Amino acid sequence: MSTHRDRSEPGTVRIERDGAIAHVVLSNPARYNAMSLAMWRGLADALDTLGADAAVRVIALRGDGERAFVSGADISEFGEQRNDPRGVALYDEAVARAQRTLADTPKPTLACIRGVCMGGGIGLALACDLRIAAADTRFRMPAARLGLGYALAGMERVVGQIGAAAATELFYLARTFDGAEALRMGLVHRAYAPDRFDDECARYLADIAGNAPLTLHAAKLAIREAQRPPDERDEAAVDRAVRACFDSNDYREGRAAFAEKRPPRFTGH
Repeated sequence: MSTHRDRSEPGTVRIERDGAIAHVVLSNPARYNAMSLAMWRGLADALDTLGADAAVRVIALRGDGERAFVSGADISEFGEQRNDPRGVALYDEAVARAQRTLADTPKPTLACIRGVCMGGGIGLALACDLRIAAADTRFRMPAARLGLGYALAGMERVVGQIGAAAATELFYLARTFDGAEALRMGLVHRAYAPDRFDDECARYLADIAGNAPLTLHAAKLAIREAQRPPDERDEAAVDRAVRACFDSNDYREGRAAFAEKRPPRFTGH
């Protein structure tokens, strides 16, 4: 286990490992895991570490405890951290770096959401490849109740995931809704009963971790490039990733396992 923290500020970002699965735990329980400036910075650092670790096959992002995923940014810091243009710019860059690193890490990412998920918590969840939630999770985008502006990059991610119509209602009404409604609007991929959530999350992660790492990397890269305008796509990078799959020992292992009717044992090589 490792922790990324500036000791002068509240909250921690903790890495917990379970074989090929890495859990990034956002911990500020007294404030429902609200993200402090130190946590935004620590999250990016943790993701850089895990993205370069060949032993990690999937990253799970979760809040500490059952009360919250992330309740948003730690507003108690705003008077000190965002009280002038320079402070606002530094804070916004820390948030942007964390979300950018989360979206761009080469590993598959899953947001495991339960309790409260609001504001910046929704932004973090949407930066993950996949999202599952407990059905009783309480979601809300409260920016309009706080007088906050939402940057274009973050809004682009929201619109890209749930569409302009749902994004408009999400921001204009600033209302609270549950995991079942989040599933209907496309904000999450699955919603489970609270008493099944931990088991289903573990099963979901194990299924991802058991697949061929090079294939998942190639798929993630191709999905990302497919969302760019055609003249901005890095088709060569996707081609290299696909060739790496066919040149790998895992491709040979996959074929052998299929012929022998047994589960494959992938190594990422």
